[in-house]
Amino acid sequence: MEKIWLEHYPPGVPTDIDGTRYASLAQLLDESFRQFADRPAFECLGQSITYRELDALSRQVGAWLQAQGLARGAAVALMMPNTLQYPVCVAAILRAGCTVVNINPLFTPRELEYQLKDSGAVALFLLEAFVPNLQKVQGNTAVRHVVTVAAGAPGTASPLPHAIPFERVLTEGQARSFAPVTVSPDDIAFLQYTGGTTGVVKGAMLLHRNLIASLLQTEAWLRPALRKRPDQPLTFLCVLPLYHIYALNNCALLGTYLGALNILIPNPRDLTGVIQTLSHRPIHVLPGVNTFFNALIHHPDLGKLNLSQVLIANSGGASAQRAVAEKWFALTGVPLIESYGLTETSPGVSSNPVTAPEYSGGIGLPLPSTEVVLRDDEGRDVPINEPGEICIRGPQVMAGYWNRPEETARVMTTDGFLKSGDIGVMDERGFLRIVDRKKDMILVSGFNVYPNEVEGVVASHPGVLEVAAVGVPDERSGEAVKLFVVKKDAALTEAQLLEFCREQLTGYKRPRSIEFRAELPKSNVGKILRRELRPPAS
Repeated sequence: MEKIWLEHYPPGVPTDIDGTRYASLAQLLDESFRQFADRPAFECLGQSITYRELDALSRQVGAWLQAQGLARGAAVALMMPNTLQYPVCVAAILRAGCTVVNINPLFTPRELEYQLKDSGAVALFLLEAFVPNLQKVQGNTAVRHVVTVAAGAPGTASPLPHAIPFERVLTEGQARSFAPVTVSPDDIAFLQYTGGTTGVVKGAMLLHRNLIASLLQTEAWLRPALRKRPDQPLTFLCVLPLYHIYALNNCALLGTYLGALNILIPNPRDLTGVIQTLSHRPIHVLPGVNTFFNALIHHPDLGKLNLSQVLIANSGGASAQRAVAEKWFALTGVPLIESYGLTETSPGVSSNPVTAPEYSGGIGLPLPSTEVVLRDDEGRDVPINEPGEICIRGPQVMAGYWNRPEETARVMTTDGFLKSGDIGVMDERGFLRIVDRKKDMILVSGFNVYPNEVEGVVASHPGVLEVAAVGVPDERSGEAVKLFVVKKDAALTEAQLLEFCREQLTGYKRPRSIEFRAELPKSNVGKILRRELRPPAS
């Protein structure tokens, strides 16, 4: 296929990356630990560790895992918010040749049991606060080893029988020798769970070579901005949870590869606390989601945050809205770069150039070594500027879904493309724009209405803080558009907003009703959950 986007790459960005540069993430980590030994690596709640300490601590945890008889390929689960123990555990598990299973710490017992059973995890590191949920389900799982991480004072006794505190793991591991493990590029590094394109929760098998490729693709794409601080340490602000693939790659792994300091934020919703923690400290790289940037630019204490040295502000996980991007640029002079990815692609697929100051409303160009085609329901490529399902092929694409060959076959084409479930268009230069997910599409009297378009218009109203558009049953048109809105201006009325939409949207796209709410439901990374706003199926 013709990669029409390559001639529009920014100067200095390579068209391909060498995914064979490292045999495994363990090798990449070893190199960074040696090269950046004396630099600070991670900081959280006023405490920090250097790369030398990260090296030593992860070896201790790795030695403990080996002493428990965990062989290469064993699944080890992590259930914690952003803490210093998280990167230590990830490095230890990878270096021991085991597989990391990231679990949302807010999971209910039912959700926790499902993921532990499905992954076959034999060990679990979790914050002590979540022990009660584990107590209810551990007997139904294969978990034999439980390590608790104290939220407060170290060494707090765990109410879970046979669980041991993280400090004891370090002590026992220090008394043993870590035996380096030869890890293959095709070994599973992470079982990363996702609803994917069908809604069935399943583990994406992300191999070592997948994560290495994604990391190198991201670094290559960001190179024009990173070049502004050659050989100088960078500071990443990690407000996204490390158990999510976006933060895992764009903060933890990329930051380690670059020898950066990652400032871990356990609770990004406490923006006042975040700003106080970072008051007047320079931040260079800031990955986030639209809702975070929106909340930040409207926070009264924003002036206390030193944004003068930001090189990269990257928005992923959900569409960045024009009103947010333009306000961010006006305040900082740094563009809010929108990117696109999936758990199944480790996660990068495409991104807008970091050199492009203006908001485009799109998701940019395919990343280096990435092929993207748009296809119709029959699997045929669609013409330029015509909507089709975004399909991706590249070294970052997963090996498949864990123990689900049927689900894997459903999303992988015979020529090696991953079907994303997202509808998009590609222009003559190769720039992509998301139209919407198939299941989010609203059908009004036979016309397709894409929520992103409606939400983008409504978000530009000065009285609107957040908005979500969903389809609701309608006797006349089959479906109608309904808005859920969080006000920025308390005086905003439904009539005013409907009139605004009347001026901006053609008839069938206009909302029939508006419901004002104090807040909208969001995922753990701040993505607004339209599915929780839709009426239940009859």
